[in-house]
Amino acid sequence: MAKYYDIDDISIEEEHVLVTFQKAASGVGIDPGSESDFIETGSKVELPFWLAHELKLRQAVSVNVPSCFNQKTRSEIQADAAGVNLRSRCPFFYEFGCKIAPIVDDRKIGIVLLSAFKSRYKEILTKAHSVAFAARSKFWNILTNEEINLYEAAQSAMTSFKKWRMGGPRFQIASVLRKRKMY
Repeated sequence: MAKYYDIDDISIEEEHVLVTFQKAASGVGIDPGSESDFIETGSKVELPFWLAHELKLRQAVSVNVPSCFNQKTRSEIQADAAGVNLRSRCPFFYEFGCKIAPIVDDRKIGIVLLSAFKSRYKEILTKAHSVAFAARSKFWNILTNEEINLYEAAQSAMTSFKKWRMGGPRFQIASVLRKRKMY
């Protein structure tokens, strides 16, 4: 875990993925509804990403491509990435994709992530500078958390620019220079 105390990273690690057990396991207690704690080879179980990742490192499971990166989503992104509701598929679409790509057998996830981001980036920045508040909430419903952060940063930058242009402070003395005594 690179960002141990980051709540967003914790949420990403809790995304469920489907795994197939390569080895039999006993005493695991993964399914509370099950009468035994034994999992046979070839069993498919949905696990949180953090557990699936650890089991994959131990070569106990193979991780299936999550549904948010399935062929239907890929086709929709190719057709019109700006209109795809990525938030409903996975609130942390890009970060989760970066984490899942190295451990699944599908190497095209990186291409999907790049294609989606490139197509949506311009639309996000354009709307951040021009969309009214009422239309913003409708647009926000399809954005991932990463895209919302980008949208807010663009709005903040535009607000700061307008404030500066309307007569805000033109130059600021660096704090290092303010503390320096002149002899």
